[in-house]
Amino acid sequence: MIKLVNLHKSYPIGKTDKLHVLKGINLHIKEGEFVSIMGSSGSGKSTLLNIVGLLDSHDEGEYYLNGQKIENLNETKAAVLRNKFLGFVFQSFNLISYKTALENVALPLYYQGMKRKERQKIAMEYLDKVGLKNWANHLPSELSGGQKQRVAIARALVTKPKVILADEPTGALDSTTTDSVMELLKEINDEGMTVFVITHEEEVAEQTKRIVRLKDGIIISDEKTR
Repeated sequence: MIKLVNLHKSYPIGKTDKLHVLKGINLHIKEGEFVSIMGSSGSGKSTLLNIVGLLDSHDEGEYYLNGQKIENLNETKAAVLRNKFLGFVFQSFNLISYKTALENVALPLYYQGMKRKERQKIAMEYLDKVGLKNWANHLPSELSGGQKQRVAIARALVTKPKVILADEPTGALDSTTTDSVMELLKEINDEGMTVFVITHEEEVAEQTKRIVRLKDGIIISDEKTR
């Protein structure tokens, strides 16, 4: 599903220097895996997520998504592939404050050109799936942190992506809410979806089935937990 071969990424610093962030990443994530990428701040994990999520490009090496080699993508092509294959969950939820939970979940379907009645029906099904059907008409300001993250997960799922990319999905949550969000991600994975979690929290990583540890842009370990 996701295959990275000798992947490198650098960013310019000033006029002449470069910061070498990813230094030859080799990683293969098969369909249906539940993987966490662990690392401290500055390890390169967010850069890795941005490249896998087609939000940034790599400098050297190869990236394959669902068997397709990713290279020379313009923003339009990247957006099409993101829409088709990837669902995003962020630490800060990224919900639109003036839209209800239902409207937030339905938004990706609007961009796909789906009619209002149909997208609302599907969005309600996904809110029900994450246990928030009764909160459909509430604004984000009326929801707890855990509820906001559940809405964000429903929004990520609504287009039926192949992969869920979760960037520090529990970073803004307390430990009890963290566990409930991780349980939800486990359920999604049990249904066959590939789940890719970026985290610096050991207790979050331990709830996934495979932990890949990054340090200074290099994979230092890759182990299955179960």
